[in-house]
Amino acid sequence: SHRQTSQPKYANFPCSTFNVKRLTIMTKIKICGIKTIPDALAAIEAGADLLGFNFYPKSQRYIEPVACSKITAILREKHPAVTLVGVFVNSPTNEIRTILETAHLHLAQLHGDETPEMVAELQPDAFKAIRLKSDAGTDFAADNRISDPIRFFVSQSAPLSAPALLVDASAPGLYGGSGVTADWDAAAALARRVPILLAGGLTPENVAEAIARVQPWGVDTASGVESAPGVKDPAKMQAF
Repeated sequence: SHRQTSQPKYANFPCSTFNVKRLTIMTKIKICGIKTIPDALAAIEAGADLLGFNFYPKSQRYIEPVACSKITAILREKHPAVTLVGVFVNSPTNEIRTILETAHLHLAQLHGDETPEMVAELQPDAFKAIRLKSDAGTDFAADNRISDPIRFFVSQSAPLSAPALLVDASAPGLYGGSGVTADWDAAAALARRVPILLAGGLTPENVAEAIARVQPWGVDTASGVESAPGVKDPAKMQAF
């Protein structure tokens, strides 16, 4: 379907190779932090390709695995083309595998401080979120290789079905959902190397500019399409 090796297969892709392949691919849309069936169906109606379910207990968007399984059972029957993603923060790999199975999910998004070994262990069903700081000084464009340590997190998933990485903003003390915008310049340079899912402060007002500047595989939003934390706004999802 979608394996980590010592030499990630995207690591030495020249810019032109990936861009030519990507030009024919529509930008994927992921709506994260789904907690109810109505929100899930409204997100799909708005055009979402992926839905995210948050299993981080400290998140305002946390959902119990049992509650999630009731939603995903319906979605997998009625909307089998939609990719269902579990979001995890520093969970043990055995717990992640159990929830993926019991909650009927396709992929795990690792949004904490997971190690490259954990990412490799969960292949091909997981991808890592990384947080890029504006002052990180990471110049992917000047180097045909993805620099350490990021390249060790590159998922070996097929680029058409899952991202290699999720790129989020760096917000002290938070594991995503901060509403802070990511470093789009650094993200764009990385997106020329591997298929990325761009997150971090994306809203109906700025997502078109973000796609134009970064040219990501997909875009991911949670707070940007909500009327209150954990409550999705159908109109905002449609606008997104």
